[in-house]
Amino acid sequence: MARGNDSHRARATRSAGLVPLVIGLASAAALTGAAYFTVDSASCGSPAQYIRHDSHVELVGGCVDGANLPVTGTPKSGGVVHGNYNP
Repeated sequence: MARGNDSHRARATRSAGLVPLVIGLASAAALTGAAYFTVDSASCGSPAQYIRHDSHVELVGGCVDGANLPVTGTPKSGGVVHGNYNP
């Protein structure tokens, strides 16, 4: 059995493997650019910070005004303290 065309087939395999790599890198660069533009264009007056009080943590500042959020009732936990809460 003669294999006279093996070198051409090996070259085609290498170039075929390079195309998905280039497409992947281009996609990653485009998504990184879009994420950077989104974060850069989101302007906020003051950055948000968490302030710890006696029994709870409060988010102060940031882009979201608390007056614009819908009012909900207080959650009824029945006095249960969850084990994964770390103040």
